[in-house]
Amino acid sequence: MAHGGHVVARHEGRVVFVRHGLPGELVRAALTEAEPAGKFWRADVVEVLEPSPHRREHVWDLADSLRAYAEGRLPVGGAEFGHIELAEQRRLKSAVVREQLERLAGLAWDVEAEEVPLGAAGAGDGGGLGWRTRCSFAVTPGGRLAMHAHRSDTLIPVEAMPLATDEINALRLWELDLRGVERLDVAAPASGTPPLIVFMLADGVTPGRLQEALAGLDPAVSASALAAGSRTPLTIRGRGWVAENVLGHHYTVTGDGFWQIHRRAPETLVGAVLEALDGALAPGAQVADLYAGAGLFTAPLAEAVGPSGHVLSVEGAPGTSRDARRTFKRREEIAVVQGRVERVLREHGRRGAFDAVVLDPPRAGAGKEVVRQLVAAAPRAIAYVACDPASFARDVGWFRDAGWRLEGLRAFDLYPQTHHVEVVGLLLPGT
Repeated sequence: MAHGGHVVARHEGRVVFVRHGLPGELVRAALTEAEPAGKFWRADVVEVLEPSPHRREHVWDLADSLRAYAEGRLPVGGAEFGHIELAEQRRLKSAVVREQLERLAGLAWDVEAEEVPLGAAGAGDGGGLGWRTRCSFAVTPGGRLAMHAHRSDTLIPVEAMPLATDEINALRLWELDLRGVERLDVAAPASGTPPLIVFMLADGVTPGRLQEALAGLDPAVSASALAAGSRTPLTIRGRGWVAENVLGHHYTVTGDGFWQIHRRAPETLVGAVLEALDGALAPGAQVADLYAGAGLFTAPLAEAVGPSGHVLSVEGAPGTSRDARRTFKRREEIAVVQGRVERVLREHGRRGAFDAVVLDPPRAGAGKEVVRQLVAAAPRAIAYVACDPASFARDVGWFRDAGWRLEGLRAFDLYPQTHHVEVVGLLLPGT
């Protein structure tokens, strides 16, 4: 299994990345990208001739490659592991994390992706369904709710989304007339507060066009609209934000803000980060939360260092940074800064060092310049939270080249039925 959710195959010496398969299977595949001069090709499984013992019936008909090609259409993206038993999904993800670390960082590390229960301990993971508190949908020209096929502009009308929470499916968005809407995002907080829908309008369409669609929704549901070319959603019903609660900390997240999508991800990741940094967090400590988003880690870090400590919370996205400022506006021990992490680190480097750092970059990773600046800042410990094992391993390799070591690593299966996996690593200075 390759990073990215494809199985590696070869045809006449050429690598073919095959989606919807399993290692060891013999399949018939349809080429989806096959440039004659390309270094590799891509394909989808359309028929299984010799199945893996870990193959099962797909959890979502629309995402089932076998069913889709039999019906003359493409499969919906976003559930590319839905044909694999859950335990095998986690085994494959673990293997990918290990392979990336060995190839990109030169580290042999035994890590196993952990199951994340949907409820209290022992409640199970819900069969890998019903975990998404946030979903993005496209809209067909005729106004129907839709999703894209993988790496394609093709829109496929959808109804119930098995990976989404009951609160999202209960909205029955597929019954609405969405003409004039290009895309919509929906958030149904794990806190149980009413959902928020943000509609991205087509060019020339005004929010008034949505009144008919909104009439079909529960009055408790909030709605915002984002006009073409605009960056700030306009609240048109209810409130333009949702309330999130994590381990006693309260957050405000607007429609253009970022929040973890698995209903148990926030508390799972906060627990892993605090455990990793336990030796570096103490009253009075100076801490940085980099790529902080709405401040998920900022709040528990501030609690750990107390009023005599200080937390620098840095986020590049203006909307998400505004969310953090709104949440922490009365917290003197927290400084929320909007800007590129590289720039903020450069400016802060002239004022003092950090005791600990939380590094939670986007999928592209922190990058060489941020790694260089953190090495120069010499904190006692860095907790690196990553949603992409390749970017994580690359950055760990740069830390290692600078004399740092990976002291601890955990992986979490926060995205069942997909190839994605979240990791939390502890980096310490010294070899």
